[in-house]
Amino acid sequence: MRTKPSDAKLIGLFLDMLAAEQGAGPNTLDAYRRDLTDFSEFLGRAGRSFADAETQTLRDYLADLDTRGFKSTSVARRLSAMRHLYRFLFNERIRGDDPAAILSGPKRGRGLPKVLSIADVDRMLRRAKELSEAEDASPSKRLRALRLYCLLEVLYATGLRVSELVALPRSAAKRDARMIVVRGKGNKERLVPLNEASRQAMADYLAATEAAKADKKNSVAASKWLFPSFGESGHLTRQHFARDLKELAVASGLQARLVSPHVLRHAFASHLLHNGADLRIVQTLLGHTDISTTQIYTHVVEERLKSLVRDLHPLAEK
Repeated sequence: MRTKPSDAKLIGLFLDMLAAEQGAGPNTLDAYRRDLTDFSEFLGRAGRSFADAETQTLRDYLADLDTRGFKSTSVARRLSAMRHLYRFLFNERIRGDDPAAILSGPKRGRGLPKVLSIADVDRMLRRAKELSEAEDASPSKRLRALRLYCLLEVLYATGLRVSELVALPRSAAKRDARMIVVRGKGNKERLVPLNEASRQAMADYLAATEAAKADKKNSVAASKWLFPSFGESGHLTRQHFARDLKELAVASGLQARLVSPHVLRHAFASHLLHNGADLRIVQTLLGHTDISTTQIYTHVVEERLKSLVRDLHPLAEK
């Protein structure tokens, strides 16, 4: 009689498949590992394992999560991990059935992303530009202001994930480059277009870093990163950029809690759709593998269609 593989071994095989076939990154793999390890521990207490758990046991686990106070979004994520795992076990013939196939998750409404208006983004861009041009600023302070302005222009022009933005290589700012190659989730590459404002911001920022070469203590110009850290080797961290962005928001008259790099990514997508961009194009620009991820922005399309009917239909109320 063949010995059933342990849960730990099955988790390892499952994660190997996600990495090899779906290009899952370290953060995704860690999340799956945590969720499935917790599920395995529950099964162990019930005298079960991945290989012999029944649908009712899976329902008991979901009920246990609810008892422990997990939010519906977290329960839904655990259920998704279970479904993926059992689909894998079934496809690999480790199990002859899929006990998760008929499970239903918690009912939940998908929250709409926070979005800045075009006017709000313009206010932040103007304020960042003013700070970068301040004549009384020290060279180091002006360089930081130029970096922030460049980050903001590039982020709003491209909708990059913050991890993609801060890790851009210096070569991304080639003279007259109209597209940049971005390495996203799962190490997948995509081409993203640049607008004139973002290209000019990068040119001004690079010129300032070249001028910093005169200061031998400043290693910015010698870095391989477009946005290097000033205090140590490596590129600017996501956390540092987020802090700078919130300070800029306050200086622009906006509430800091409403602004983050991810909110600006949402603004990029929402403003494109509001102005008539196709959802598939936005999916490609954002680097979403699945169109369902991009569909959180369909409320923008719906509002635009309503306004078109209201404004253009001959029988609409005026």
